[in-house]
Amino acid sequence: MNKYLYSKMVYLYLAQHLIMSRLIIDLIVKRTQLNLNAVTNIVKLLDDGATIPFIARYRKEMTGSLNEVAIGLVKSELSHINDLIKRKESILSTIEGQGLLTKALRKKIDSCWDATVLEDLYLPFKKKIKTKATIAKENGLEPLARQIITQSIHDVKQEAKKFLNKKIKNPVDALEGARHIMAEWINENSKCRDYIRHAFANHSVIQSKLVKSKKDKAVKYEMYFDYEEHLKKIPSHRLLAIFRGEKESFLRVKLKIDEDQAQFSLSKLIVKKYHHPTTPQITEAINDCLKRLLLPSIENEFKKSSKLKADKEAIEVFAKNLKALLLAAPLGSKNTLAIDPGFRTGCKVVCLDKNGDLIHNETIFPHPPQSKSSEATHAIEFLVDKYNIEAIAIGNGTAGKETYSLVKKIKFDKALEVFFVNESGASIYSASKIARDEFPDKDITVRGAVSIGRRLMDPLAELVKIDPKSIGVGQYQHDVNQSMLKENLESTIESCVNAVGININTASQHLLTFVSGLGPVLAQNIVTYRTENGSYRSRKELLKVPRMGKKAFEQSAGFLRIKDSKNPLDNTAVHPERYSLVQKMAKDLKTKVPELIQDESLIASIKINQYVSSDVGLPTLQDIITEMKKPGLDPRGHAEAVSFSDNINDISDLHEGMILPGVVNNVTKFGAFVNIGIKESGLVHISEITNRFIKDPAEVLHVEKKVKVKVIKIEADKKRIALSIKQAE
Repeated sequence: MNKYLYSKMVYLYLAQHLIMSRLIIDLIVKRTQLNLNAVTNIVKLLDDGATIPFIARYRKEMTGSLNEVAIGLVKSELSHINDLIKRKESILSTIEGQGLLTKALRKKIDSCWDATVLEDLYLPFKKKIKTKATIAKENGLEPLARQIITQSIHDVKQEAKKFLNKKIKNPVDALEGARHIMAEWINENSKCRDYIRHAFANHSVIQSKLVKSKKDKAVKYEMYFDYEEHLKKIPSHRLLAIFRGEKESFLRVKLKIDEDQAQFSLSKLIVKKYHHPTTPQITEAINDCLKRLLLPSIENEFKKSSKLKADKEAIEVFAKNLKALLLAAPLGSKNTLAIDPGFRTGCKVVCLDKNGDLIHNETIFPHPPQSKSSEATHAIEFLVDKYNIEAIAIGNGTAGKETYSLVKKIKFDKALEVFFVNESGASIYSASKIARDEFPDKDITVRGAVSIGRRLMDPLAELVKIDPKSIGVGQYQHDVNQSMLKENLESTIESCVNAVGININTASQHLLTFVSGLGPVLAQNIVTYRTENGSYRSRKELLKVPRMGKKAFEQSAGFLRIKDSKNPLDNTAVHPERYSLVQKMAKDLKTKVPELIQDESLIASIKINQYVSSDVGLPTLQDIITEMKKPGLDPRGHAEAVSFSDNINDISDLHEGMILPGVVNNVTKFGAFVNIGIKESGLVHISEITNRFIKDPAEVLHVEKKVKVKVIKIEADKKRIALSIKQAE
């Protein structure tokens, strides 16, 4: 190949690549309504291996200070478009292999950026299993079907006689076969499919009926035994409940539209001459197509799409709750005594040092059947004194309130905060590989108590070890798309971990896994290096970790903290790439960095506009100033204990009209669940949250929010408690 031809081919390839890249970016801009320049830069950064937290925190000038949600939206759209491109390539290759790819069809497929429309274009060329239509075509009836649907013949029966053969014995059979072929054509007609989709999108009703043979076992779905609601208006939690009932074979679920209207509308699309001899045959084919092909196909499509929409809403609720839980205020580095309560098997007690390391464990038996409350009290007093305990964490499960009341009555020699800790998921952690690796010689009950104590000290560091689905927040998390749920929740955890920043000298391997740019291998290498060489003394030392390349360092360094480093910037979110800039600020003020970040008046005197450059804009400079004002400050604040009512130990102690303190522990689309200090959480329905109208409880409430509630209904046999926030005000 001569150089000129080669150069021309390279040029054409690059030109096509640039056109496609710009087309993709334009599509993302159109779908997200974000700034063109920001989207272009985000796509480039993502292609270069940058993570969403890194882009959001350290590349604000390139994105116009877009947050992680917007950047995540760009990444999601980019992924969808790339998947669509691959699908188009596969479809084009298949049709070309059949020898049926025309220029017009290629142009249609190339210009198509809607997955549903693309599949409609491909439908006529899809390899089909043996159908009534394919059999009819094999029997030579396609020309007859073509003549009927184009209404180019008048004597239908006479024309049908021309197609008789060994398999088609009479005109009735010939016309039946022709109708099957026409039904398939109508099913593959994009305009017909679009109309039926429009009908399902705007007018369909979801119906659920009881499977009568399952009535005794289907009690929890009683409200859906004979239920009907517009699909367009049904809330996600009801839709997911109905689909779960169908999945468990308790309910039969259908999406219905007006079939007479559908038949009439399709006739208008297909039939050109209403008073023609062929019209009855076409009408019959339309009816057959609707009942046998089109309605089941689009119904199934809308079942999937409405389920996906409900999944996304449920996952969004779950992610918001998880974020609030992960970012709950920590107690911090304090010697902590933690108790995993129990009756028959006793209460497991552990003592943890400031780093969360286990230094003692034992079991006490203050409750029935042993009822050794005096011995238990003395044991707790002794441990508090011996290990210089500064706070006590008590799990909120079985015997939790009784244990809480016992501890609150103890007269300690010093002020101690007593916390009631949500223990959801602690048992899951106890039996996990992570827990076994941490405490190979300890019983699972001891591990559970450790988890309760650590959850108080640092909720984020402990909760990342537990499968988010087991933490006890969200709605219908086991019913939604599991891969989508996993991806979204991992993204939420990653966002929280990087928003807070991680102490590299105390973080577990599991926690480090979620740091921007790391992952399991590098996280393990960081811990191994720390074990072999002692604590990290600077961020630069990270470059000595095996497999820590420049890119991984760039992406992760700003989110890793080193408290006792000689360079105080190592304990801030200031990225190492900006250290020289801070040093210049200090030099211009005739001081050094350690002195600068301790002097608010000096920081206030910095004229940041003079440091604006082509690389660094005001957003980054303002972030740097903010970090210098509060080096090492945890953005989550400090944990505060909630004082639950002392005389309420279980549901039998409640009565209607009581006003009680509580903490929101789950928010759903229909209301919020509140912990009032007993095993059962109470439900505040959305209508009982506030006197003003709200569409979503999340407008007012979030997990860990402290509230006052009024008990408005108790169903002790069903363990249900109805609460009101607005009536407690």
